[in-house]
Amino acid sequence: MPLAVALLALLGPAIAQERAPSPEAVAATHRDGIWKAVVPAGSMRGEFNGLDPIGLAAGASIQADCSLNWVNPDDGARYCFSSGTSLELFLDAPQANIARARAGWRRIEGTR
Repeated sequence: MPLAVALLALLGPAIAQERAPSPEAVAATHRDGIWKAVVPAGSMRGEFNGLDPIGLAAGASIQADCSLNWVNPDDGARYCFSSGTSLELFLDAPQANIARARAGWRRIEGTR
């Protein structure tokens, strides 16, 4: 008898007794989605008044809510991102992107 058939014969009754959770139970445990589990209850503040650093580097003021953020291990500064794509692009060269964002920040602040 193949091993898979033997295992199924042994475990079949135990597997059949297990029940899948009801749709209501699944909905109750996943109502906020997986991303909301990592967002603190209070608001977070990021560098550049919470503007997306990639946007700043391109000369645009794009507000981010800090649900996607990165903390610089060198100085503890938090940078907030408006999308996962922006965060991924930033992480390709964080220090260079910080320098570009600072230059964009100075330009934007100079026009206000």
